[in-house]
Amino acid sequence: RIDIKMEYKQLKVYNLELSDAGIYTCEYGSHKVHTSLHIFKLIIPSDGHFLQNDIPQLILMQNSSSPLPSLSITLFNSNNNRVTKELQSKTHQKYIENLRKLEATDSGTWVCQVHSDSPLINQNISFAVKVLGFQNPDLERKYAIADSTVILSWHLNSQEIKWKEGFTGQVNWKQQERANGHELFDFIVTAQGQLHETEKSSNFLFEIPTGKPEGMIKVKLPKVHFNHSGQYQCQLAYQGRHAQSKIELVVMKVSANPDGPLSRGANMTLTCQVSGPLPPNSYLRWMRVNGTNMDIKNSKQQEVKLEVNVSAAGLWSCDLIEDNDRKISLHYHVEEAPVWINYVIIGASVGGSLLVFVLGCRCIISGIRWQRRRQRAKRMAQARQYLLENKTCQCQQ
Repeated sequence: RIDIKMEYKQLKVYNLELSDAGIYTCEYGSHKVHTSLHIFKLIIPSDGHFLQNDIPQLILMQNSSSPLPSLSITLFNSNNNRVTKELQSKTHQKYIENLRKLEATDSGTWVCQVHSDSPLINQNISFAVKVLGFQNPDLERKYAIADSTVILSWHLNSQEIKWKEGFTGQVNWKQQERANGHELFDFIVTAQGQLHETEKSSNFLFEIPTGKPEGMIKVKLPKVHFNHSGQYQCQLAYQGRHAQSKIELVVMKVSANPDGPLSRGANMTLTCQVSGPLPPNSYLRWMRVNGTNMDIKNSKQQEVKLEVNVSAAGLWSCDLIEDNDRKISLHYHVEEAPVWINYVIIGASVGGSLLVFVLGCRCIISGIRWQRRRQRAKRMAQARQYLLENKTCQCQQ
């Protein structure tokens, strides 16, 4: 590890170690020159490869033939911003620093700035940081209409940061926060960036799109149902550590009671429902298109169901409002029943009433006849009883 060039009076030491610290003396004739070598060693876990939300621990060590000074350590990230850190332990030889949670945007060249007043030391140590994660937020909310096609996407930053290590992952779904999760598929990304996906669930209707860009994880729901709402989570795993990003799928549906065209003089109830729970400052709104303020009905905040009574045909819209921003809308066209249907309904009503009247009259007449027959039979039975008891006389010819 040592290279000496006599013509330049030069000594080169390669791959310095802490034990190489000390005083180096160069003798040339009667001349002696002493040089003190102070060595710093920065230890970065996983060779600078981290996952999103990791809290890395950096270790700075020093060695010298002189008494070791007290050091001031400052970290700057790739954007040249000072990084918040916490000193866990400190000796004159070893400093252990805990950093904050890393974000996917922290990838790049960092600088560890070492300073001492006595002796005067200003040393910058550069090191590479690669943070594998998502360009999505940790929790994203997506809205969809029932029976529509939905594609959920997670964009990994592996290509942007030139990640050259293999890692694994999986996509899970659960309907509620505390419910059991269902693994939809898992995947492997090789060191060369090749993606291999394997389906795991056979009880859930979904597809894995093909031909997607590199670094994209997607799941397709060809006809999303109301009960397909919930949390879809993409999780990465690397060296026993995990990072995840969630997409909350909210599904909206509209129904009418009674279903079908609206007859003249009749009422219909429109029901708008979303799969909850909803975030604060969000509510549902029924509104008649091109209507007046009287044709608007709002729910309470975070209510997931809203009904409105309709007595006239027209186009109605159910909107989900969040922070005064309309997130999703679903229209329902209330059709007016044709005139002939109204006549049929009126005729059926009149006919039904007449039929009931006729049946009622027949029942009354039949009841009277039955009552008369019963009374006649009763009198005849009494007469036969009297004859048997000789309580009546008969004339003999």
